This record gives sequence, C-alpha cells and structure tokens, in this order.
Amino acid sequence: MYSVNTQSETARPFLTWQRILDWAQEHYRCRTFAKDEKIPTRPGLLYLVQRGAVRLVGEAQVSATPSNSRLPRINSEEAFLGFVGAGQPFEIVSQSPFTLQSFAHVDQTAVIWLYWHDLDNWPHFRREVLDAFRYQHQRKLLWLSTLGQRRTIDRLLGFLTLLIEEFGEPCDEGYCLPWALTHAQIGSAIGSTRVTVTRLMGKLRQRGLIRSYGDNLLCIPAESAVLQR
Repeated sequence: MYSVNTQSETARPFLTWQRILDWAQEHYRCRTFAKDEKIPTRPGLLYLVQRGAVRLVGEAQVSATPSNSRLPRINSEEAFLGFVGAGQPFEIVSQSPFTLQSFAHVDQTAVIWLYWHDLDNWPHFRREVLDAFRYQHQRKLLWLSTLGQRRTIDRLLGFLTLLIEEFGEPCDEGYCLPWALTHAQIGSAIGSTRVTVTRLMGKLRQRGLIRSYGDNLLCIPAESAVLQR
C-alpha cells in the first residue's frame, strides 16, 4: 500500500510565508520563469519556490577516449534529480566534476532568493526552512534505496511511487503527479534508457500498478494508495 501526503502538508510549510513574499517583492528578490527556462542560481544562496515547480538536474563531466583517437573527449551526462514544489526551499551545490542546475518545470514558476543571513530576521522561519531540508534529505535516502534495486522495473516503480507520494494530487483514478515527465527524464533518474522505460511502463500499466490520467500524467490507482491525514 502506498502512502500519499496531502498537499497542505508539503506545499506550504512556512507559517510566515506571506511576510516573506512581501519582503521579496520589496527587495526585488522574486522572479517568474517560463516552462523549461533555466533558473540562474549560485552556491551560497537560499531559494524558495513560490508557485509552480522546479526541476533539478545534475550534470557530470565524463572523460571518454574514442576508439579512433588517442585524445580523451569530455562528454556531459545529465540526470533528473527531482522536483521542488511550491513552498519548498532548495540550494545549489557545485563540486567538480558535478554541477547542479534548476529549471522551471511548468510555466509561471515563481522563485524567491535570499542570503542565509536574511533569515536572522525570522528565527522561526529559519527553523522551518531547516525542517524542510531535513525532510528532503529523508526523501533522498528513500530515493537512493530505490535506485539500489537490481531490476530496472523495480527501480522504475519505486521512483514513480516516491514522486507521487511526495507530490501527488487526488484524481478520478487515484493520485497523480501534477506535472508531466518524459521517458528520457525518467530513464536518466533511474540509470536506464528512454526505450527501456517506455517498455517497462507498458508492463506496469498491464499489471494495473500505474495509469495515465489527463494530459499524459502518471497516476497510482486509488486501490494501491493510502492518503495520510
């Protein structure tokens, strides 16, 4: 049985949210992005998603030597690392040869940015930010556990389940992810290929473990999910 959080528990974790919005607008610390637009970020700043969703992508520089050459060639490999939903914070950490980038996953995604010392003005808000980061850390541990599964289909189902547990919304079919994901993005997240993901998604649908809803949204059937209250 799956467990899906209510939106009120995950979408608005900050009690002083309106005060932060007013402060961000006053100090020109808020910007709205179009779908798939890259969000300019840098280490050391704290980012808050006001509305929409942010897609985190990791990029690694990999050295490869072609068979017809003695000189190594540097290739970039990208991996989908998850979402940051409305009301949630995120940071960008960069360490060679890895870089982390963020993109607006849906249109009209609004992001606020602060320096950590700005939180000195709101001690309670700082605690809520740290609590939110601890929650994200726990979810990442579950994600790593899922990626440790030997069979690709188990990694796929576990990955989809974790996403819908965290961001899922009630629908006629059960609980669905409110944003679309391409099979290539899913493949990059679980260490597989787009073709393999497409084939395994078909198997999961045949077994009734996942469904499609609306505009190609992923859904977990109601009989397989339990709503936490």
